[in-house]
Amino acid sequence: MIINKNVRIPMRDGVHIAADIYLPDGVEKVPALLALSPYGKELQAQALTLPPQARPSHLWNGAIEAGDIRVVVENGYAHIIADVRGTGHSEGEMCGNYNSGGHGDGKDIYDIVEWMAEQDWCDGNVGMIGISYFASVQILGAAEKPPHLKAIFVNGGHFDLYELCYHGGIMWLMPRASREGRGGDSGNAFNHVSSKSSKVYSPEELQRMTEERLKDPDIAHWSDFVHLLHYQDRHELWMDYLLNPLDGPFWQKDSAIDVAHKVDIPVYFQAKWGRGWNVEGTIECFHRVQGVKKLDIQALPPMLERPFHECHDEMFRWYDYWLKGIDTGIMDEPTVQFSVEGSYKWRKEKQWPLPNIEHKDFYLRPRHKISEKREPLTSEYAHPDGFYQAPLTVTTKSQNLKWSTDKFREAVEMTGTGALYLFAEIDTDDTNFIAKLYDVDPNGKRTLMTSGYLKASHRELDEDKSTYGEPWHPHTRAIPVPPGEIIEYAIRLYPFSFLIKPGHRVELELACNEPLDGEDAKLLPPDSYHLPSGRATMHKIYRDADHPSRLVLPVIPKNFDITNQ
Repeated sequence: MIINKNVRIPMRDGVHIAADIYLPDGVEKVPALLALSPYGKELQAQALTLPPQARPSHLWNGAIEAGDIRVVVENGYAHIIADVRGTGHSEGEMCGNYNSGGHGDGKDIYDIVEWMAEQDWCDGNVGMIGISYFASVQILGAAEKPPHLKAIFVNGGHFDLYELCYHGGIMWLMPRASREGRGGDSGNAFNHVSSKSSKVYSPEELQRMTEERLKDPDIAHWSDFVHLLHYQDRHELWMDYLLNPLDGPFWQKDSAIDVAHKVDIPVYFQAKWGRGWNVEGTIECFHRVQGVKKLDIQALPPMLERPFHECHDEMFRWYDYWLKGIDTGIMDEPTVQFSVEGSYKWRKEKQWPLPNIEHKDFYLRPRHKISEKREPLTSEYAHPDGFYQAPLTVTTKSQNLKWSTDKFREAVEMTGTGALYLFAEIDTDDTNFIAKLYDVDPNGKRTLMTSGYLKASHRELDEDKSTYGEPWHPHTRAIPVPPGEIIEYAIRLYPFSFLIKPGHRVELELACNEPLDGEDAKLLPPDSYHLPSGRATMHKIYRDADHPSRLVLPVIPKNFDITNQ
C-alpha cells in the first residue's frame, strides 16, 4: 500500500485537520472510507502490527477502533484516518463530547469528505468506517449532507449523549475510561480541549452546580469525583458528565439522535446485544434516519476485539453495493436481522419491533416466586420483601432480592422491550433500582437476558411517549422521594431477544448497587459498573393484591417461528 502520513486538510474556518492516508498501490482512483476520532491516528496504525486482542487481554485497548487498514486497502478502498480538531496532530479546539459545544464534528466531516472527493486518488465515492466514537460521528457528518458521502456503516455508535453515561438517571462509569484514559483504554489524545460546561455556564452557575454535586451523597462518597470537581481542568469531557446529571438541551441539542432525521443516505446500523449498552440508542436512531436503512444486532460477547477488525465482510458487501455499484445481494435481504440469544439462531424481519408481540404479565409473589397469576392477599398477610443497603464507605457487599419462575414446560421466545413495575418503599429521599433478568438452566448456570435501571428521584414518566410495557422517563428533573411512602416505579428493561428453553427458569434480581467486580462486567473494560448509592437505605418491595409488582415481558406468539433455521 501507499502511505501518506500527517496530511493537512483545510477546514472552512482555517483550521487544519491532520490525517493519515492509506491507498491501494497501482490503482488510479478508488472509493474512500473516512475514520475520525479524538483517540489519535497513530494509535489506529497499530492495526498493522498488533494482533487482535479480546477482553480480558491486558493488550486490549478500547480506542483502536478505526478498522483493519490492510484489509480495507486490499479490498480496493482508500482508508483515511483523521484526528478531530483539538486532538492528535490537528489544530483547533475540541469543546465537549463529540465537539458538541464547539465547531461540531459534523461540519469537519463535510469539509474532509469534499476534500477527499477532489483528490486524484479518489473516484468521488466516500463512505465512513469505525466503531463507537467513529460510528457516532457518522450520523453527525451525514446530517450535514456532504454531496460525496454516499452511504455509511454505523457499528456500535452512541447517539444519545445522556444515555451514554446515565442509565435510568444512574451514572455509568464505563465512558470515563475513554475520557480519562484508564485501564483498558488509552483515552483521548488531547492537545487543546475544554468542557462544554465551561463555555455555556457562567462562573456563578458553575460554582452553584459544583456545590450541588458535592452535596449529592453518591458523589460525596466517591473520592475520585470529589477530587475532579475541585480541579475541573483535569478531565474536561468527563467533567461535563459529572456536572450535568439531568437530560435536556445541554445533551440533546445537535447530538446524533437530535439530527438523525436529517440523514437521507443509506445507513447500515450494527450493534451487539449489550444488556443496556447502546442498543436502545441504535434502535431509536435507526427509526429516525430517513433513507434506505438496515439494522443488525449481533450475539454476545458485548465487546469487539481490538484493533477492531470484525464485521468487515458485511461492511464490504454494503459499500461494494453503494460505492462500487456491485450487486452483492445485500439489498435483497430483510431490513432487520438479529441474534436470538439462547438459540444460536437468527431472525430476519421487515421491522423492529416485531408485529404481534404480546406484553405478558409475570407477577412477583411471596417466597421469591414469579407467577402468571396475581397475589390474592393484601400486604397484611403477604408481607413485603426487603433489603438494607449500606453505602460502600462501610461495606463492599451489594445486597439484592431474587424472584424466580417455575421451570418452563415449553420453549418461549421473548423479543422486544420489557418493563418492571415495582411498588417500593424506602426510608431515604433517593436510591437506585437495578433490575437484571436472567435465564437459569437446569444446572443453575445464569445468563443475563436484559437489565433495567432507574434512580428513584427520576421516576417521572413521559406520559405522551410511554405505553404499557414500554415506560419512558424524561430525566429532566429529580424529584426527592417521600420517605415511607409506597410508590410504583416503572423501570424500563432494555431491548433483548432470548429463547427460554424447556426446563429453564427466569430469575429477576433487584439491587441498589452492583458488585464492583460483577460477573456481567468481566468482558467490559474496568469500571464498567454504575455509581453506587451513597445513602444507607432500607428497601421494602410490595407484591400483594393492592400492589401488583410485575414484570411485563415481550412474548412472541408460538406461530411466529424463528426464520433462517
